[in-house]
Amino acid sequence: MALLRLEGLGLTAGGRPLLEQGELAVEPGERVALVGRNGTGKSTLLRVLAGLREPDEGEVWRAPGLRTGYLPQHAEIDADGSVFDVVSLGLSQAGDLLRRHHELSARLGTGATAAELESLHRLQQELEACDGWRLQQRVEAAISRLGLDPETGVSTLSGGGRRRVLLARALVNEPDLLLLDEPTNHLDIEAVTRLEEMLAGLPAAVVFVTHDRAFLRRLATRIVDLDLRRLTSWPGDYDRYLERKAQWLEAEARARRRQDRHLAEEEAWLRQGVKARRRRDQGRLRALAALREARARRAEAVGQARLEAEAGEPSGKVVVEARNLLVRAGERVLVDGFSIRIMRGDRVGVAGPNGCGKTTLLKVLLGERAPEAGEVHRGTRVRVACFDQERRRLDPAATVLDNLNHGAQTVTVNGRSCSVFGYLRRFLFTPEQIRSPVSTLSGGERSRLMLARLFTRPANLLVLDEPTNDLDVETLELLEELVAEYEGTVIVVSHDREFLDRTVTSLVAFEGGGRVREYVGGWSDWVRQRSRNRKPEPDVIKVGDTAADKRRTRKRARPARLGYREQRELAALPERIEALEAEQAALNAAMCEPDFFRRDGAEIAAARSRLAALEAELEQAYARWQELEALAAGGTGRDGPAAS
Repeated sequence: MALLRLEGLGLTAGGRPLLEQGELAVEPGERVALVGRNGTGKSTLLRVLAGLREPDEGEVWRAPGLRTGYLPQHAEIDADGSVFDVVSLGLSQAGDLLRRHHELSARLGTGATAAELESLHRLQQELEACDGWRLQQRVEAAISRLGLDPETGVSTLSGGGRRRVLLARALVNEPDLLLLDEPTNHLDIEAVTRLEEMLAGLPAAVVFVTHDRAFLRRLATRIVDLDLRRLTSWPGDYDRYLERKAQWLEAEARARRRQDRHLAEEEAWLRQGVKARRRRDQGRLRALAALREARARRAEAVGQARLEAEAGEPSGKVVVEARNLLVRAGERVLVDGFSIRIMRGDRVGVAGPNGCGKTTLLKVLLGERAPEAGEVHRGTRVRVACFDQERRRLDPAATVLDNLNHGAQTVTVNGRSCSVFGYLRRFLFTPEQIRSPVSTLSGGERSRLMLARLFTRPANLLVLDEPTNDLDVETLELLEELVAEYEGTVIVVSHDREFLDRTVTSLVAFEGGGRVREYVGGWSDWVRQRSRNRKPEPDVIKVGDTAADKRRTRKRARPARLGYREQRELAALPERIEALEAEQAALNAAMCEPDFFRRDGAEIAAARSRLAALEAELEQAYARWQELEALAAGGTGRDGPAAS
């Protein structure tokens, strides 16, 4: 039985239609990814699902007693309260009792008046009456699950920390349906990975919007696409959706061309004159009127943003060189002994946990802050353009036009002057949006405006600090292409694993305790190199050891070789992986059948459970295969290959 069902849903925003005749059912336990371009109405639809907005047309049916948790894309949070206070608000009235009890209990440590003791006693009675102590355990469990400290003040947390607090608040009611709008925004990669693992094991149904393609591929069991004012459902994983959506768009384009051709033929017939207005042709005239109306109402596909960066004069060969940097934040060491040389044309990624010092290191490299020790040398003719992750350079009260070019009607890009309106249309802004204040834009549209501003600045060093937040996947892929083709130098800070893999040639990784190292390749390359480097160090040969001792020590220091059982396991793994992948493909194909979700609920749940188990088995098999192959490679060398 469905948890929630939409029937004939219609949505508008500012008089602009977002959705017409939308149909959707969410089943227990499934994880639905809602995808679509920025501004198509994904966040608005999630608010409708959460019951925070009424649809303009149609009905929303919810299962009796349905518990819903909701994480908005942007939310105000009480900066004066503790983590416990904010999370407990997810329990409504009981949560308010818990919050007041928690605050009052904390004050008792410094002495309490008789009135305060009486208030505490009354609160305890009220909590007992509504089973509040069990609810308090829920609050503590939600906080612990997301690695938070209940006593920490929310005002002291980073953007990622506040995001985790809001997620804990959405989870505390143990919802049957969890609605997440861009849950990975501002989270570091480690936190995103933990979130993936948590959601994969959650019994609740999840509907989520995300720009993180690795997150989407890991979790989604079904894709729901909001495009052309329609909702379409695509069972299966994200890659299968991309393949089938491309085929569907091609068929849709052919159908539209046929419709336009038929309309043109009928218009030509009408222009023939009196003969077309005879009584016997009135039916044809009515059909033509219906064709015209359908053509006028037809939603056209949103164009593709065109990103083009203003190219400045080339910088010198060396862009930035740093030696033995020491960077502190108060008494805390952020960077200790780090050296790097960034050459013209390099694409350097920076990754690490929230609060580790990535942005501070950028400021040191760009000369905006001096290090505590070490040297930084900037190259010649370096001109910098920065993308600010907080969008502080945008004035929310000013229009898009004023934010771009201070109201000027033209802009220069790559030495060519063009209309501001024409330039902004490349970034998919409508004339109405160009004249509207920035405060009316969605998060993704603000990111596009930041990119539009950035690319009008002649520069040869692009510094992108979390540029992927809120961008739709299509714009994200175009940004990847631009970074790959950019003739200058790029430094990018990002928590988007796939974006790093596709854009950077080296990765500066914060590994804790002030240790910062540069690795060749992207995120996945760093993960492989880090696991390969975690090997036990060989025994040290001491001066004065006998020759026999030295031989024994060298023998112990040689890389481990595969034993007989491990060799057999390695030989069998490819066949096992192939069998698992075949079963996974067959199950995905079955779930993509149009009638699959009309089957018995137990059968659907069993299929989903098996698909999740297959993903876990494949992940383990690949990890074991990589481990054994590394051992096999390490066991060859001067002493000859490992025995087969």
